[in-house]
Amino acid sequence: MKKKILSALLSVAMVASLLAGCTGGAAPAAPAADAAPAAEATEAAAPAAADGKIKIGVSIWSSTDVLGSKCKEIIDAAASALGVEVQYVDQGHVSEQVTASIDQLCAAGCQGIIICNSADSEMTSAIKTCNDNGVYLAQFFRIINKETNPDIYAAAESSPYYVGAVHENEPENGEKLINILLDKGYRNVGLIGWEQGDATWLGRWEGYKAGADKWNAEHADDPIKLSEPQYAGTSAEGGTKAAEALMAADPTIDALIPAGGGGEPLLGTIAAIESAGKTGQIGVVSTDFLDDLGERLADGSMTGESGGHYCDPLFAFMMVYNAIRGNYTGFEGTFNEILFPYLYVSSVDDYAGYEEYFVDQLPYTEDELKEMADLDMSALADKAAVLSIEDAKARSGK
Repeated sequence: MKKKILSALLSVAMVASLLAGCTGGAAPAAPAADAAPAAEATEAAAPAAADGKIKIGVSIWSSTDVLGSKCKEIIDAAASALGVEVQYVDQGHVSEQVTASIDQLCAAGCQGIIICNSADSEMTSAIKTCNDNGVYLAQFFRIINKETNPDIYAAAESSPYYVGAVHENEPENGEKLINILLDKGYRNVGLIGWEQGDATWLGRWEGYKAGADKWNAEHADDPIKLSEPQYAGTSAEGGTKAAEALMAADPTIDALIPAGGGGEPLLGTIAAIESAGKTGQIGVVSTDFLDDLGERLADGSMTGESGGHYCDPLFAFMMVYNAIRGNYTGFEGTFNEILFPYLYVSSVDDYAGYEEYFVDQLPYTEDELKEMADLDMSALADKAAVLSIEDAKARSGK
């Protein structure tokens, strides 16, 4: 058969969530255990929408938290500019829900999907489901680790529907954040991850340790100490509990790194420090720009941050959009990768430029989004690589 069909045995709960999750909304993914596996299907092209309109699914941990809402804002702007329908599924980085979200979005008639998965292992199922249903797939904030998961990487590389990955250099990011703390005199750092085994968290943790090791090798008389990580999930409550546990275990801790997880763990960490009466005494760096980061840098509740990366999903969206249109082809046997730059701020002045060009307005205009949609893969990667405050300012004409 030319068309892919999903199993008619999808659970009632999954069907209900599909009906709830249309453009601009977020449907919670049902656990995989609630759904029967997709039926075997023959190879086919991406399904065409009944009205001829392109439909792209977004599998994301949350479309409503600090980072997720910014991701949604830029995706929605691109969708509006290009006349694309978008469907969101919020999966909370719960493994079963991550894999089930791909089934949901395929069943909803999406011709392409962009995903922020949690672990590389989830991509095995995601790639197979998209292959079976002729649906294009791209990752954002993530890339499959070729060294630790060569079989999963090979599955992506050999897939005719896996378009590629948009991600950052996470070890470098982690090392730069440690250096911000070092430059400001902090030496006893508590670490807060979100989910054990998450590929991005592991990359950042690698960077924290590398930065600490380099410093200690050269400053034996003034070492920096890193704790073992506490895990917060992706909630503010989790961030608060993790921060409280670290401060209770070692009252001499002078800095905390809530590594990420969408921004909510960072808010919980800040709240825990405030409750302990240690705002301004305990430094905080993270990878999630808060809407009020400028104020927090001024009052000492934040020390520094990396971010501005909410455009990652925009570039994954453009990759899938062009694959659906037939502008990008020949994915089988290739692995496309777009490396995205982080922005770093550690002062009120640093933040002012970011606020003007990334908060008060989106970094790309509607016309620029339309132009971006016609770039080939190489030009799209080049476009991502130069994004910065200076680049946004130059394009604004100011």
